[in-house]
Amino acid sequence: MLYLPAMPAMSTSLHADAGMVEFTISGYLVGFSFGQLFWGPISDRYGRRLPVALGLILFIIGSAGCALSGSVEAIIAWRIVQAVGACAGVVLARAMVRDLYEGHRAAQMLSTLMVVMAIAPLLGPILGGQIAAVAGWRAIFWVLVGVGLLTLLALFSLPETLPAERRRHEPLTRAFSRYGQLLTSRRILGYIGAGGFFYAGLYAYIAGSPFAFITYHHVPAQFYGLLFGAGIVGIVVSNLFNKRLVPRLGIEGMLVRGTVGAAVAAIVLGVTTFTDSFGLWGLFVPLLLFIACTGFIVANSIAGALADFSTEAGTVSALVGALQYGSGIAGSGFVGGFADGTPWPMGCVIALCGVGGLLSIILLRRSGSSRVQP
Repeated sequence: MLYLPAMPAMSTSLHADAGMVEFTISGYLVGFSFGQLFWGPISDRYGRRLPVALGLILFIIGSAGCALSGSVEAIIAWRIVQAVGACAGVVLARAMVRDLYEGHRAAQMLSTLMVVMAIAPLLGPILGGQIAAVAGWRAIFWVLVGVGLLTLLALFSLPETLPAERRRHEPLTRAFSRYGQLLTSRRILGYIGAGGFFYAGLYAYIAGSPFAFITYHHVPAQFYGLLFGAGIVGIVVSNLFNKRLVPRLGIEGMLVRGTVGAAVAAIVLGVTTFTDSFGLWGLFVPLLLFIACTGFIVANSIAGALADFSTEAGTVSALVGALQYGSGIAGSGFVGGFADGTPWPMGCVIALCGVGGLLSIILLRRSGSSRVQP
């Protein structure tokens, strides 16, 4: 998000069209999604700190590569390297929460993590725009190199959350095969489906909302940031509410309520975009309500999936994260593939994602307890 305001300058500097520069985002998402599958089993065998350190080194190398690149194709490649490194911290932060906390307390801590992750995209473009204005777009990636180095130094002050006696000692080839075994659990599929379909809808919103608001409804570009920011505020508020309510209503109870709320908002959005009803408000209000359900769905879907797998939290966290972000790539891709100049493709994809989330909850509620044997 930090370099988004500099994308036009990158396009001019590298003599690339806007579409090619946009592929730097797609490349990052692909690396971020599939890279998680690599780090999960490694962290269950060797602990959390070493993989995070290796990920930070890759992130630093990828950021420096972007800063030194002379073509957009090179930036796309280095962005994939950067993403594979960056995702180690994200996937293992979730695993660390599971190492230290259980049940609703884990869901509370994940909600706190989600608040931080929600604020970062809001501040990133603001900071990136200032850096680009003062020192050019390459300076943004050098700043990321510095951030990576400082984080790597800070890592030495953090304790290891997975002691040696709790680590898995099976060969890594067998550990990677656990992904297939985990996917036979109906409960995990229910949790992953609820989170994955929501992520697909969320990324459909990210891909389609600029065109829906600015191009179709003629919202001035400077005000689009306010509309986007309202969604970020909704995410923060719902995560704070989730922290308060999950001890009383439980992980699954909050997930069900959030998924039902998101589905209702998504279906309403599908209807208003198909019929072009209520103008801008018919688009903005159901979108805001859908996005605001993030706090009830994301943290609880992760905490629920991790609940029965304390000895392989890294592997489960990686599987959940990879499928969630993979779903996000699919959601944004469908919006782009079916774009027709109206908000309807975005509304349709989000509505279908809402229905998919409901079906996942039905699967979860009917599954009972289905611990997968290691």
